[in-house]
Amino acid sequence: MRIVVAHNRYREAQPSGENTIVDVEIAQLRAAGVEVLPFIRSSDEIPGMSKGAKALLPISPIYAPKAQQDLSRLLTEHRPDVLHLHNPYPLLSPWVVRTAHKHGVPVVQTVHNYRQVCSSGLYFRDGRICQDCRGKVLGVPAITNKCYRGSTVQSALMATTLAVHRGTWHSVDRFIALTSAVADHLRDYGVPAERIVVKPNAIPDPGPPARSGEGFLFLGRLSPEKGIDLLLEAWRRHPDGALGPLRIAGDGELRPLVEAAAAQRSDLTFLGPLDRAGVRAALDASAVVLATSTWHDVLPTVIIEALASGRPVLGTALGGIPYLVGMDDPAGPSGWVVPPDPAALAAALPTAAAGAAALSAPARLRYERTFHPDVVTKRLIDVYASLARAPR
Repeated sequence: MRIVVAHNRYREAQPSGENTIVDVEIAQLRAAGVEVLPFIRSSDEIPGMSKGAKALLPISPIYAPKAQQDLSRLLTEHRPDVLHLHNPYPLLSPWVVRTAHKHGVPVVQTVHNYRQVCSSGLYFRDGRICQDCRGKVLGVPAITNKCYRGSTVQSALMATTLAVHRGTWHSVDRFIALTSAVADHLRDYGVPAERIVVKPNAIPDPGPPARSGEGFLFLGRLSPEKGIDLLLEAWRRHPDGALGPLRIAGDGELRPLVEAAAAQRSDLTFLGPLDRAGVRAALDASAVVLATSTWHDVLPTVIIEALASGRPVLGTALGGIPYLVGMDDPAGPSGWVVPPDPAALAAALPTAAAGAAALSAPARLRYERTFHPDVVTKRLIDVYASLARAPR
């Protein structure tokens, strides 16, 4: 099987889990014997472009002529079975779907965010969940509120792109929804259920879990939508030391808030940004991982990392978190979810501390059954095969 993987990489200065997932998925496909032809562009290329190419950048989300020419040559030369699209913005454009179809190549798209509807892709604005553009032909609220890069002009261009390409997205042959919440988003957008497959991302198997550690771990971006302020408010409702240690790892705009809290309490440690070895050590040292997002977080990879390490998760009941924790798993959940409310989170913390050991084995089992690379890669190959066999 021969697959073109198309992705516009986000800037390296702004670390992206999506870039990492695409790289890992390509490696997993190749390990499974699939021939992968990467069709990759990077936003880091933009500063080095010619003046003429930069002049065309404003329209590239709608139609990127150079990308279509390059893709046409690739499809003509290699005649792939499927084109698998991830992020098309800004240098590929959703027009690659039309180009692939012109060559008789079916298209799969992994939906990593909500950008079919939302110009920022987050359904989150000014510290709250926002879905003001749902159901609108043109996302005027996104323009008014400068939702894309804080710019009225760029927001207008993105909103126009989404309006122009509504038909393009509806022509995609198969959507990969990373969680059931993304599948709901796509059905609300008008995509028929039979064209949606729920397939999460996978992470490499870290091996047998270490014995359960102690206390809680928050690992992620220190920003409002990730709920670090929500967590700190809930934690302050318990006496110092009552729940064991809380370790917080990561970086972001709310770092000063975390540093101040760590200076005030002996049971709170700020670990700062961690490399992979540091992440592994922090997971091993903890008993429960926290995912306290206040937006509809699509697929926080930290939850899969926690499950792979045999660590149950206490999270908010938003976005993909309930799916990842297994709230609808017939075998039972691998953690707990609560509303994004300080009182509810504070009430759940003692329950999670007391029940962590009992859910360690179920957490690891959920990873093995749902998020292991062998399971996820087979699921993806089955999606490709169903489209490669189907007549267009």
